[in-house]
Amino acid sequence: MPLSTLPTSTAQSAVTDAYARLTEVFPGLRAEVLTDGEAFPSGPGWVRADELASGGAALDRFLAWDDAQVVRDHGRPARPDVIASFGLHRYVWPACLLVTVPWFLHRRVPRVPVANVAFQRTLGHLAVRVREFACLPDDPAAALPGARVVADEAALRAEVRTSVAEHIGPVLDGFGPRMRRGKRALWGMATDEIVEGLWYIAHLLGEERRAMAELEELLPGTTKPYVGTAGFRELTGPGGESLPTRDRASCCLYYTLRPEDTCVTCPRTCDADRVRRLSVGP
Repeated sequence: MPLSTLPTSTAQSAVTDAYARLTEVFPGLRAEVLTDGEAFPSGPGWVRADELASGGAALDRFLAWDDAQVVRDHGRPARPDVIASFGLHRYVWPACLLVTVPWFLHRRVPRVPVANVAFQRTLGHLAVRVREFACLPDDPAAALPGARVVADEAALRAEVRTSVAEHIGPVLDGFGPRMRRGKRALWGMATDEIVEGLWYIAHLLGEERRAMAELEELLPGTTKPYVGTAGFRELTGPGGESLPTRDRASCCLYYTLRPEDTCVTCPRTCDADRVRRLSVGP
């Protein structure tokens, strides 16, 4: 696979090309890499990941957006645990891409602790400071400050799991008391966000099948704290075509607002409905 060029001799340069490619295929999300001397953006809409992890006033403000959106779109409020589930999804889905996209594109795995990430949800803008990353021995980035060379692909997959858990674990702790779910259910949600985020971006990149295979290796079902496997399977369409799908480890609770409109990978969605929805042409 192609390796990115290295514009500067710093750790952040190891991931900038991957984040630029992410925005190229998915303009609704932008990840800006900050240098050590740059301050995190602040102002209306911005929140630090460590503020979400604290579970205090910043999380209240973050979830107020989801509360207002539900009332606006559905004409009625949702339960507090449903609002918290929506808010968690809307943060964790893009946050996981900070780790999985550089891994998928360039075999580089940044460490992104909660103190090093900020998010502006209405702009789809992430700001991240990268001081350390893992890579393979033959990567040109191995010579950069902050690089940590690991032996092989299996070791690099372990770095992905560790980096995501380091970031998402504290965030789950912040959201958890509002969600009426135990640790296993929360990590099931995190597992789903890892898989579905990269699966979607890889589809835009034209590399869906490779992403499915690599996610199955990343999450084989035996890697705690993650819950379940990548969950991919194949259905057959009306013309005999293969229709990839997956079974989520969790439910986003959208059915509590609109029972007839579940996600295509929701455990509540039967295979007949999946085939019908996946077979709809553009």
